[in-house]
Amino acid sequence: MSILITAAASAESYQLKGKLDRDDIVLGDFMELPELMVKSGKMIKLPNPASGAYSHQMLTLCLDKNIDTIYPLRKEEQSLLMEAGQLFEEYGIEIRFL
Repeated sequence: MSILITAAASAESYQLKGKLDRDDIVLGDFMELPELMVKSGKMIKLPNPASGAYSHQMLTLCLDKNIDTIYPLRKEEQSLLMEAGQLFEEYGIEIRFL
């Protein structure tokens, strides 16, 4: 299983990745990412929180990528994932807020 840290384009995501110091961390962002990093698998493209189906898209992504923990760093992601917390819990996916 893996950990997803959102806001991959931010310094905060790299700081958190360094603090966690694990090999199973994936960085993701809904904003523009370097194509080279996405193709290499070091980063993944996330659904946009403006989408009405954001929570379900994130759940599907987590299940597809074997992600069991999410650290949402952007406020809009945090708000939506907090509302859908029970849904993620039912699938064994933990959402951790800093």
